Amino acid sequence: MTPHGWPTPHWPEGVPPAVAGVDKPLFSMLDDAARAYPDHVYTIFSDATRTFAQVRDTADRIAHFLHARGIRKGDRVAVFLPNLPHYPPIYFGILKAGAICVTCNPLYTAKELHFQLKDCGAKAVFCMDHPRFYPTTVQAVVATDVETVVACGVKSYLPKLKGLIGGLLGKIPRAGKYEPGHLFFDDVVAQAKPQPPEVAIDPSADLALIIYTGGTTGIPKGAGLTHTNFTYELACIHEWIRLAHAAGANPEPQRQGGFHTYLGVLPWYHIFGMTCALLSSCASGSRLICVPDPRAGNPPFTEVLKIVQKHRPTLMPAVPTLFVAFVNHPHLDRYDLTSFMGCFSGGAPLPPEVCRRFEEKTGAVIFEGYGLSETAPVAAANPTNTRQRKIGTVGFPLPGTDVKIMDLVNGQQELARGEEGEIAICGPQVMKGYWNRPDEDEKVFRTIDGRRFFLTGDIGHIDEEGYILITDRKKDLILVGGFNVYPRDVEDILFQHPKVAIAAVVGVYDAKSGEAVKAFIQLKPGETATVEEIQAFCKENMAGYKRPRHIEFREALPVSNVGKVLRRVLRDEVRGESA
Repeated sequence: MTPHGWPTPHWPEGVPPAVAGVDKPLFSMLDDAARAYPDHVYTIFSDATRTFAQVRDTADRIAHFLHARGIRKGDRVAVFLPNLPHYPPIYFGILKAGAICVTCNPLYTAKELHFQLKDCGAKAVFCMDHPRFYPTTVQAVVATDVETVVACGVKSYLPKLKGLIGGLLGKIPRAGKYEPGHLFFDDVVAQAKPQPPEVAIDPSADLALIIYTGGTTGIPKGAGLTHTNFTYELACIHEWIRLAHAAGANPEPQRQGGFHTYLGVLPWYHIFGMTCALLSSCASGSRLICVPDPRAGNPPFTEVLKIVQKHRPTLMPAVPTLFVAFVNHPHLDRYDLTSFMGCFSGGAPLPPEVCRRFEEKTGAVIFEGYGLSETAPVAAANPTNTRQRKIGTVGFPLPGTDVKIMDLVNGQQELARGEEGEIAICGPQVMKGYWNRPDEDEKVFRTIDGRRFFLTGDIGHIDEEGYILITDRKKDLILVGGFNVYPRDVEDILFQHPKVAIAAVVGVYDAKSGEAVKAFIQLKPGETATVEEIQAFCKENMAGYKRPRHIEFREALPVSNVGKVLRRVLRDEVRGESA
């Protein structure tokens, strides 16, 4: 066994086998940053900035307000907001009150939001003062335990002149009509004291967050994550991301105190954007650019390119569809993206061709990682240098984390290196359990060699050099005449076609082979292609049983709010047509 504990000769130099000193409340990182860098900028929104001291002051006031409203340790408080500068102080304020934060997808319908508020028993909710978000909240809180609703307006977080002009011209969104008893964020902050209540937190036992899974396997479940789940994860990320901060310099952990700027392009209600942007920027005393809508502009994604050129972010966590949007933007050459140093890709497999094109344009290094909401989220990642990074893999487990490959039947038997099986994870970032769902906990946790492992539902293996490969989700596996077809294999090849922007592959019923491969393809802007052209390309580049028997072109493929292509939506469409 190697000194770092994972069987590979390619473990990144300097990364320790584990991290220590992380058993503390999650909100302590904001206090630490405000103490060390009080006047350094934390959030940037529409050119307006807030310092760490200002964010801490607001968080303390939110905690004081919640306590005055009867919120006590363990109570749940929901956040129904896009990526606004209100988010960090609300998030940390909830934790300082001893409550549990529940993040909600801002694109939820009233019915979807109602389910989540009801299921977690939320007593308060922060929403955006907006013609759509606020009425959705009003409908959703009916017949729930929610007693406090706070509407968050953006005017006070804009530059003064822009806020003034926007108010005069009526361009700042507001709901306009409000329910009696509902409160306004600015009033709450102005009237509360910057004095959070004294609450005893047990970091390893007390929940900081309940985050709901996407519901791809049924009714959405709330993953309960403790303070330590996050503090350990953030310490690991700090050690893992090692970049050369100057030309010719040796890679080192990311510098503290304002050297870096994070592009907050992923939604913060989602675990990836939350941990790897909102929280990581705070933990390192870095700037965070708030991007409520990355698709804004004509053509889409133009505004975020302008933001990159203006504010010069150095780090960006993103999903593959965002990298695709960047490299395929028709006006990409008009913008300077060379400020990027490192980009964390996750949420879905990154096509190697997209990785190559993005790195050529920016000079950054993309390091692909792997994890789930249940693992806060990162469990494994590639080294953050091109010498040890292995494209097509997700690298090695983070310090203090173990990964095993288990049998696909019941997850009880560990498989040998190189064998395909279900990925199981053990580490300090693994969730405490699902909220009020002990039945679901029994399905996903296994005791292996005296330790608690989480069964992920993902298929993969560990190669001869110790790199972890994610083949696919168990439910996405396609069986063609007895052969296993992994959608990712086919999609990666389709991405190499010069006209293909996005591809998604699912299995469809076939009388002869049981299942056949169907490919859904979104072409690059301005391109045209025929089914025969794609089929000829596939014939040249993949084995016969993998080739899509059916090809359908779409103007756009369904994606989640995080930007992951939703194979399940396409699969459900196909099944509906078959029925």
